[in-house]
Amino acid sequence: MKLNYKRTILVGFAFFLIMAFWQAYDATIPVILTNKFGMSQLWSGVIMAADNILALFMLPLFGALSDKCKNRRGRRTPFIIIGTTIAAVTLVALSFVDNMQLQKISEYTKIDDQQTLVRIYEQQADATLKTPEGDEFVLHDKFTKEEFSQIKMNEKDPVTGKDKVSDAYTNYVAPAREACVADITAQDPSALIIFIAVLLVILVSMSIFRSPAVALMPDVTIKPLRSKANAVINLMGTAGGIAILGLGIVLKTSAAGNVFMNYYLYFAIVAGLMLVALLVFLLTVREPLWAKQMQEDTIRYGIEEKAEHQDSARKLTRSEFISLILILLSVALWYFGYNAVTSKYSVYAGKILDMDYNSTMLLAQASAIVAYLPAGMLASKIGRKKTIIGGVILLAAAFGAASFMRAGSSELVMNVLFVLAGVGWATINVNSFPMVVELSSGSDVGKYTGYYYTASMAAQILTPILSGYLMDLTGDTVLFPYAAIFVALAIVTMLFVTRGDSKVPHKKGIEALVVED
Repeated sequence: MKLNYKRTILVGFAFFLIMAFWQAYDATIPVILTNKFGMSQLWSGVIMAADNILALFMLPLFGALSDKCKNRRGRRTPFIIIGTTIAAVTLVALSFVDNMQLQKISEYTKIDDQQTLVRIYEQQADATLKTPEGDEFVLHDKFTKEEFSQIKMNEKDPVTGKDKVSDAYTNYVAPAREACVADITAQDPSALIIFIAVLLVILVSMSIFRSPAVALMPDVTIKPLRSKANAVINLMGTAGGIAILGLGIVLKTSAAGNVFMNYYLYFAIVAGLMLVALLVFLLTVREPLWAKQMQEDTIRYGIEEKAEHQDSARKLTRSEFISLILILLSVALWYFGYNAVTSKYSVYAGKILDMDYNSTMLLAQASAIVAYLPAGMLASKIGRKKTIIGGVILLAAAFGAASFMRAGSSELVMNVLFVLAGVGWATINVNSFPMVVELSSGSDVGKYTGYYYTASMAAQILTPILSGYLMDLTGDTVLFPYAAIFVALAIVTMLFVTRGDSKVPHKKGIEALVVED
């Protein structure tokens, strides 16, 4: 019994393009909403939750529809083709809408320009604003017009001697500028309405194929090897994320001076990368043939005794049902913590840490790549449940420690914490999805994939809103304590899971002499 790594990598190109998209989406959309539309963290969180609200209903729907699909290309491939193509085209269209708003706010977008700062001061001198730490202030109580016009974005760090974003810019100029942009958006919300409409089309198209793309791995992989296969699939997804983070570093998307950058080139490259990955997938993956071979191997190894088990759903036992609910609850809890960080970190890194979010997230992704295969192999030795609990502890500890980091803190320490978070997340992610589909039969893998994503998306609907509300209420520094608490709660629910670990059949006779991978 040996995993076909080449085949799994080719199947993983679908997940590569999915994660490339979400990396770009999570990194840029919150920044666009806050900087170019002047949204609060709460309302930015509401918009960021919109995709998950859609997904809550659409992922189970399209997962179940793909279970019943009888296309000559297979059950999953048609959905991948349609969804990817629409998403790539509309992502490019989104950059045009972004530029439309950029033109409207152009009088406020010049950095370190005295006339711009005077205009901002005159607009917001009497308004009550908030610093990123949550402290309220009135601008004219802090500065005269002349003093405000002299504030520069960058200043020399007295310790390192390097340029850093000045506290005055972070705490006073940025909130006042965002308030001006918010006023313009309120007066003429047409660009925002179009932006959200295009986002809706993109998110629907991504929902069309996410469950089918993820369900393809169990379709072509027998149950005992699914943790290893999922490690490869997640590795491919992480590679997609790293490619986008590298693009962000090259184009300097996280630079403080680029908060009003034009995203034409960035979105075009992301869309092109998605279409190239789709082309590789279509030229190499033979879904119907590989799915048939998996069914034959399942019977041959005695994992299912009858072929009809592949064609009909089975009813869960009571203990299996309870374990399924607990696994899904655990998934929701760790996504509450993890997604809060991924959806808000691009804003948090600039305001609180004065760090490049691309490089920090790149290290997290790179460490995850290193951890995926060992995490799958470890699960085959000690079980998925124990491996996941270890990953949850590591992730909660990393987020808890990150709670104490501020601007001027060691960048090396923050990078180490994100490396640990990447390892913890990889360990969780590799094994949680296989635990869910372990409880399925061949005919309803798509449905169980939908269950998994319903749990994760339910969390991702609520956590940007809840974390955004708390950040508005108490300051941005609540982000990491919030994340650590929710991740830690998943330890409790996972302790009571009793089903979902892989079941490797005992071999008899000459089969026992075969060396397994």
